[in-house]
Amino acid sequence: MSYAITPPAIPSLPIIGSEQRFPVRRIFCIGRNYAEHAREMGATVDKDTPLFFTKPADAVVTDGADVIYPQATQDLHHEVEMVVALGGGGHDLSAEEAAKRIWGYGVGLDLTRRDLQAIAKAKSHPWDVAKGFDHSAPVSALRPAGEVTLGADTALTLEINGQQRQHGRLGDMVHGVNEIIAILSTLFELKAGDLIFTGTPAGVSALQRGDRFRAELAGVAVLEGKVA
Repeated sequence: MSYAITPPAIPSLPIIGSEQRFPVRRIFCIGRNYAEHAREMGATVDKDTPLFFTKPADAVVTDGADVIYPQATQDLHHEVEMVVALGGGGHDLSAEEAAKRIWGYGVGLDLTRRDLQAIAKAKSHPWDVAKGFDHSAPVSALRPAGEVTLGADTALTLEINGQQRQHGRLGDMVHGVNEIIAILSTLFELKAGDLIFTGTPAGVSALQRGDRFRAELAGVAVLEGKVA
């Protein structure tokens, strides 16, 4: 096949213990999936209607690269999240079927231009410019699901310049991983290569140029980097 321009590179993530890489197709995110975070943002949790949004695949920042402070904002916020990578897809999946589509797990940051999000909320506009900008999805290397044991007490943490900012337990999620995948599959046809950011605990706050971050999903993955 001949293309009019050079096709863009396929975004991908490293895999722990392998030289292979995981190609990224789409990035789905769920908002307000930790009640304390919803409250700190002045919102409530609507369990019956989960809040989803997306980021472009090429928003990923990988392999320890610096996170470039984005343009058009004075209030860049961090949101540490467990990231689920899908090795299969489908639509209208049951929770049991959803579990079988999980390829692996990692940890990431859902970076947010909070000032632009506040403007969008006030005007009832979409959140795209606040969530889907360049370099808005730093993600760790992935660990295959067969090597991972997760539980309600599995910790999700973020340190900024050596000081803890966020700490949560996976058991605090309003919607569990299998439920998130199943619900998403009623809205989109999921496919191998999709990533799902599963929500952030309380403690979100601003990042500055020069800040160093360390995000961890205990026993699974670590993401370290710097805001440049």
